[in-house]
Amino acid sequence: MPASNSSLVDTENQSIWPCPAKLNLFLHFISQRENGYHNLQSVFQLLDFGDSLKIEVSNNDTIDFDCSKSEFAGEDNLVVLAAHKLKQQGKSKNKNSDLGANIFLEKKLPAGGGIGGGSSDCATALVALNYLWKLGLSVDELSDIGLSLGADVPIFVRGQTAFVEGIGEIITPFEMPEIWYLVVHPDSHVATPKIFSNPLLTRNSKAITIRDLNALELPFQGNNSMQEIVCDDYPEVKLALDWLKQHNPYARMTGSGSCLFAPFDKEQDLRKIASRCEWPHFVAKGVNISPLQHKLSQLKRDAK
Repeated sequence: MPASNSSLVDTENQSIWPCPAKLNLFLHFISQRENGYHNLQSVFQLLDFGDSLKIEVSNNDTIDFDCSKSEFAGEDNLVVLAAHKLKQQGKSKNKNSDLGANIFLEKKLPAGGGIGGGSSDCATALVALNYLWKLGLSVDELSDIGLSLGADVPIFVRGQTAFVEGIGEIITPFEMPEIWYLVVHPDSHVATPKIFSNPLLTRNSKAITIRDLNALELPFQGNNSMQEIVCDDYPEVKLALDWLKQHNPYARMTGSGSCLFAPFDKEQDLRKIASRCEWPHFVAKGVNISPLQHKLSQLKRDAK
């Protein structure tokens, strides 16, 4: 599929599937497992902005993949890995095992930003191909495949803003106000393993229950256990965060990457500040139901 194909409208042969970003409104680490993974608690706020997949089903049993950014176009992209794993699952159930797909990834989200770009792309591939190939796998089955590819993938498969625990696999839908966010991406690629290996990272935060979330006054309160360490190691992240806090005291870092965000009740206030931002950034609205789920629901309605 040619990289110049930038249409965002479904056609007879091609469908467009959103891959929304997420924000961690807070991020705490409760403990560390023997295998090195960290048990966390967070609220994942889904956004109405992200990448997109353009998919054309084929009959040649192959997965052809390309991307608008050449550095992500390899066969090791999570989209390709997800497609192959899904195909294997379909073959084990003798369902449409001869089908393939031409997939083009329109990349807008920065890599390593902590906003779920790769995980969301992966989840969209699973959800979309499960529908297009008529495999009939359940959300739980898709989530299990996704978890084998990345801890954050299941939240995007399920497609709801949620309270997340474990390593990301324990997901409880949690409704949030659908307000506006300014997301800033300093020119820094945070090395996540380096941050996780830092002995100063707090790994024993007190666990909370879903009933405690209202006391956090999200999204205008909350903290990220990795933020201080990242700011110490990456001066550009600290510089951008200090600037953002001058305009919005509730600004903080999301996930384990370099992206920063600030919540706003009014889009007009956000746009004024965004116009002064010297770093790459985007404006998005928080949503409780993923654009991916809206897409899937619309297709199912239209098919009736």
